[in-house]
Amino acid sequence: MPKPANPKISAEQFLKQISSEYDGLSRQLKAIARYVERHREHIGLDGIQHLAEQCEVQPSAVVRFAKHFGFSGFSEMQGLFREGLTRQLVPNRNYKTRIRDVIKAGRERLSSPTIADEFLAGSLAGMQDLKNNLDGPTFKKAVDLLLKADCVWIAAARRAFPVAVYLNYALQHTDKRVGLVSALGSMQQGQIRSVRKGDVMIAISFSPYAEETLSVVAQAAERGAKVIAITDSRMSPMVKLAQTTLVVQDNSTFGFRSLTSTLGLAQSLFIALAYALELPSHATN
Repeated sequence: MPKPANPKISAEQFLKQISSEYDGLSRQLKAIARYVERHREHIGLDGIQHLAEQCEVQPSAVVRFAKHFGFSGFSEMQGLFREGLTRQLVPNRNYKTRIRDVIKAGRERLSSPTIADEFLAGSLAGMQDLKNNLDGPTFKKAVDLLLKADCVWIAAARRAFPVAVYLNYALQHTDKRVGLVSALGSMQQGQIRSVRKGDVMIAISFSPYAEETLSVVAQAAERGAKVIAITDSRMSPMVKLAQTTLVVQDNSTFGFRSLTSTLGLAQSLFIALAYALELPSHATN
């Protein structure tokens, strides 16, 4: 049954509502939900036909999606994403338009400096998006969890693994006990046995989500540890097991996703924790 529309709802609240109801949606509506979250900067600008094509569904499915969440139709849902659109998102959209034009042209061979320029422009756009959309209370909750943790564990695999290695290195500059679940030699099952109640695990994974990371997170939660998920979607399978989730989406350029935004988020997390750990000592001086 469609829900009554809430005229006071914000885009951020709408995305949280989508996340909470995601598991109960049909396959087509799930595809639309994922697109809306990952491309919300386009929803306020692109038409229903474009959205439907990107999700590989009929426009009627988009209307059904909007009505499921209490809107009269696509236009009313689209209006939710138009507020503040020009101020916040035009730089990112300009970048994406330029990179698409470069790829579509395809007639000239790209120079190495041009490739570097486009890739770095994509990284900058991703950082700006993270800056605009990082949820302050959620980030603070992650820092507070780390502050109270007996031991901090870090788990990631594949593309996300460099972020885990950085956090392992950075957190060793604090007084916290730190453990990296590296899965080296497929020995993550042995490593996870040391996780216990009072510990916190930072888990990093992006679509299509590494099975080894998901397994480690599930076992850590079973052992009583709290989980901080760093992932690219509120619909990520890690979200259900996490006490808090930091959503970050790195831009893709020429089919390659950078780690710029994710590493920036990881560094911010470490610095905020280090600052919080130093406050008590300064208060007693």
